[in-house]
Amino acid sequence: MNPILALVLAIGILVVLVATFVISFIAYRRTPVPKGCEDLVANKKKCDGCQEAHCPFAEALGKKGGE
Repeated sequence: MNPILALVLAIGILVVLVATFVISFIAYRRTPVPKGCEDLVANKKKCDGCQEAHCPFAEALGKKGGE
């Protein structure tokens, strides 16, 4: 394969990958939050019955593994 053709092909693939990332990131940021998920906060009553200590809500409440 011609080295110039390989370089152009590599740059083209790279541009396509970066463009895909940028487009998907913009689409992600513009997607509205689903109804009912607008104000998700850590709730001690709901987290007390759960044993998962590695979720963001348990970490926000200061819950450690085994509590």
